[in-house]
Amino acid sequence: MHRLQELVRLCRLGHTERDVARMLGMGRNTLSGYARALEKAGLLAGEAGALPGAEELRAAVTAHRPPPSPRPPAPSKVEAWREEIDRQRMKGARPTAIHDWLKLEAAGYAGSVSAVRRLCRRLARERGPVPEDVVIRVETAAGEVAQVDFAYAGLRYDPVAGLARKSWLFVMALGASRHLFADLVFDQKVETWIRLHVKAFEFFGGVPKVLVPDNLKVAVVRAAFGADGEAVLNRSYRELARHYGFAIDPTPPASPEKKGKVERAVGYVRRSFLVTHDSVDLEVDRRALERWLSEVAAMRRHGTTGRIVREHFEAVERPALLPLAAARFEIVLWKEAHVHRDVHVMVEGAFYSVPWPLVGKAVWVRLGQGQAQIHSGDAVVATHPRLARGQRSTIEAHLPEHRGPWRHRSKEHWLGKARGMGAEVERLAQDLFAADDVLYQLRKVQAVVRLLEGYPRERAERAAKRARTFGCLDYRGLKNILVQGLDLEPLPEEQLELGWMRGARFARRPVLVPVPPAEATHGSEG
Repeated sequence: MHRLQELVRLCRLGHTERDVARMLGMGRNTLSGYARALEKAGLLAGEAGALPGAEELRAAVTAHRPPPSPRPPAPSKVEAWREEIDRQRMKGARPTAIHDWLKLEAAGYAGSVSAVRRLCRRLARERGPVPEDVVIRVETAAGEVAQVDFAYAGLRYDPVAGLARKSWLFVMALGASRHLFADLVFDQKVETWIRLHVKAFEFFGGVPKVLVPDNLKVAVVRAAFGADGEAVLNRSYRELARHYGFAIDPTPPASPEKKGKVERAVGYVRRSFLVTHDSVDLEVDRRALERWLSEVAAMRRHGTTGRIVREHFEAVERPALLPLAAARFEIVLWKEAHVHRDVHVMVEGAFYSVPWPLVGKAVWVRLGQGQAQIHSGDAVVATHPRLARGQRSTIEAHLPEHRGPWRHRSKEHWLGKARGMGAEVERLAQDLFAADDVLYQLRKVQAVVRLLEGYPRERAERAAKRARTFGCLDYRGLKNILVQGLDLEPLPEEQLELGWMRGARFARRPVLVPVPPAEATHGSEG
């Protein structure tokens, strides 16, 4: 209608139809038709400054040239399945998927994918927009929110491994200034995720109040699928948040648009840096990315804010960030582990003992820089020094009291325990080991030493000496000596000193006969 208003204005100014057609870029015949309709309605006469309105022009043209009746569309081959197609479309199915479903389930269906696609477009036009189609733009205050994501960054040469490996791009984007931190890594492990967060906070010189990560397992163990659902955060990530004082707001599943700022930032890094940079190896690429972030990304004028990113960040967002913690975060890993029958859990290839009643249960292991702390529920049940892969740490008290010592299989260990109980016990243990030059007598020594541990040191010494004197080099004979109290009786040499004569050379209780002192003095054996 604005072109018809201009036509009326030019005609009222006295221009010819030829000039008007040229100035409006309109064909002569088209112009003549419109001019006749407007002249018939009396709209071409009058002042050039008082032009008719759009509705008046439309009424004049319609009265002279009514619009043609719309031609009915050709019947669609899939019209008979309109309701089913609309139902599947509302569920989120695409035209190709609907076409495949109709071929399997709809009797007599002979339509094409194009026909289904056209009907889907027509149904969308008829339905019109719904509230769910409207995008709500979320504005964030300075220092309030940062969004975080990992993205695939292609193959890169690893100088340590000597081969090309998959690499990943980590990006943290601030919501207000759009200032971003990025780095390249070879894995998406929990320790890498946390280390990159610490680097990002130090890069920004502060901490955002809320972080919005994707549903990576390093951040979110279980995602919430609704308003009444509860997300379960990775314990290591939760401990990082407590250290720096930020909150975590995970992105809902399958909703990348809800972290659109970091998605756009990832695309920007890919298009601007990754495409133009010729990869050498990971370390060279990381240094190049660091330079690009400082000299290119931070100096761009952002299309939405209209400001230089670094200037906006320094002026508005940096002062609003939370201050960095006084101490740098010590990377802590939380691992869930199962307690095996040997009362140990295996974490990162190392083995740590726990109290034996926890066998068969699940526990959580907190791995710090130099310590492994094992939690069952809310209680700390064991603390070990952190070990390298393949090493084992066992606390004796974690084993059953009567079975713990059996784990030691070395001869030196059991000789050492015997030595701690006295010289006679050590000699007995040595005699037991030497009793057979082929058969290893470890179990016999273990049984004897464990038996003697249950008696006072003096009795253990005397029982060991008596057993050696009478050649009772077995568990049963030694036990009989202790049970019958024979260790309390004097040995033959002790009897002579006391003026007694032993009546039998056996370990059982002897028959003692008094000997006259004169005969004992002359060494009589009667």
